[in-house]
Amino acid sequence: MLARFTIYHSLDTLRILHISSARSLGGGERHLVDLVNGLVGRGHGVFVALPASSPLREALSTLPADNVLTLRLRNALDMGSSVELSRLLREHKIDILHAHVARDYPVAAFATRRNRQTKLIITRHVLFPLNALHALTMSHVARVIAVSRAVERALVANKIFSADKITIVQNGIDLTRFGPELRSSKRAEFRRDINVGADTFLIGAVGEIKNQKGHADFLRAASRVAEKRSDTHFVIAGGDTTRAGDRLRALEALAAGLGIEDRVHFVGWVDDTAALLAALDVYVSASRTESFGLATVEAMASGLPIVATATEGAKEILEDDSTGMIVPVGDAEGMAGSLLRLLEDQSLRARLGSKARTAALARFSVERMVDETEKVYLQALAQS
Repeated sequence: MLARFTIYHSLDTLRILHISSARSLGGGERHLVDLVNGLVGRGHGVFVALPASSPLREALSTLPADNVLTLRLRNALDMGSSVELSRLLREHKIDILHAHVARDYPVAAFATRRNRQTKLIITRHVLFPLNALHALTMSHVARVIAVSRAVERALVANKIFSADKITIVQNGIDLTRFGPELRSSKRAEFRRDINVGADTFLIGAVGEIKNQKGHADFLRAASRVAEKRSDTHFVIAGGDTTRAGDRLRALEALAAGLGIEDRVHFVGWVDDTAALLAALDVYVSASRTESFGLATVEAMASGLPIVATATEGAKEILEDDSTGMIVPVGDAEGMAGSLLRLLEDQSLRARLGSKARTAALARFSVERMVDETEKVYLQALAQS
C-alpha cells in the first residue's frame, strides 16, 4: 500500500499546514522556517498557522500572504483555536497537519479528530517529558518526528507513543548561508559594529538567555581566558524573553563581577547568524542540556573550531578532538582550558574547523531533512 500511495503522491503535491505558537526565534523555529522553505521548493502547497504577534511571520516572508494564517493559540486547552483550525483544515483540503510546540499538540489533535482525512504529525525538539494531557489527547497521532536519538530515547521512556510511530529526522540547515568563504565579506562588518579589532580573538555563543544555555558558565570560563590572554573578547547572541530582562541583567552583573564587562558583548537576537559566526574565531556551546544544537551545526558549517559541553545533543553532533572539543557540563575550568589550547594552536583550530565543516556538509543539509520528512508524511498518509 505504501508503494502505491508513494507513486500517487509523486504526481500530486501534498497540502501541508504547519502550526506553531512559538513566541521567540530559537532553534526549533529556525528549523521550521528551513523546512517550510524546502517543502515549498519541492512544489508542495504549504500553509502556516501562527498567532498574530508571532516572530515567525517576518521569517516566513517568502510564503504567499494568503498561506500565512492566524490563530490565537493561547494554550493547550484553547478550544476556540482548535475549532478554527478544524475549519481551516477543511477549507484548504489539508493532507498533513504538522505541529512543532508541545502546547499546540492537543489543539492540533482535537482539530484532526474532526477531520479524519488529515494526518497529524508532531515534531519533538526537546528532552522534557510530555504530560498527562498529551497522554490523553495524542492517541491518534500518525507519526512523531524526533530531532535526535536523545529525543527518541526520551519519547520512548515517556511511553505515550509506541516506538514504531517515532522516526528520527535530524535538523538540517541551509548550508549555502554558511562557510569559510563568507568570512572575508561579513567578518569585518560585524566586528566593526561591536568595536572589536581584526587582531582580537573573538569567542562567541548563541542561544536564548536562559539558565539551560549555560551562559553563566561561559562567562566564568571567559574570565579565566581573559586572565591569560589580553587579546580576547567574547560575545553572547540571544534574547531574554522575560518581561523585565532579569536574566540578561544577571549575566551583565556577573560579567562585571568577574571584571570582564568591557570585553563581553551582549548583542541580543541576531537575524543574520552567518555574519556573527563569520566574525568568530571559536564557537562555544555551554548548554546544561541540549537535545540537538542547531547553532552548533551552523558553527560547524561555518568551519569554526568548537568547544561544547557534553550534552546529549552535542555528543550526537560532534566527535571529541575531531570535529570539536567536548568538556563536562558545568565545567568552566575545563572549558577555559580547551579555549586556551585552541587560541595557542592555529593548526588545531584549522584542523577542527575543517573537519567540522566537512561533517556538516555530509550530514546536515536541508535537502536531506526535507527528503526524510516527506517520507514520514507519505508513511502517515498510507495508514488506514
